[in-house]
Amino acid sequence: MKFECPCGYIYDPELGDPDGGIAPGTKWEDIPEDWVCPVCGLGKDAFVEA
Repeated sequence: MKFECPCGYIYDPELGDPDGGIAPGTKWEDIPEDWVCPVCGLGKDAFVEA
């Protein structure tokens, strides 16, 4: 399942966010609560299922 930020960035668990310290294959629920969108800086609570 993918998650989308209001800015349009989509978190894809298969890709992760290597620049943000999130390894490929990391499930959404396993991402730390203090992680933020790499594009706009919003927190996980701003994301919705895509």
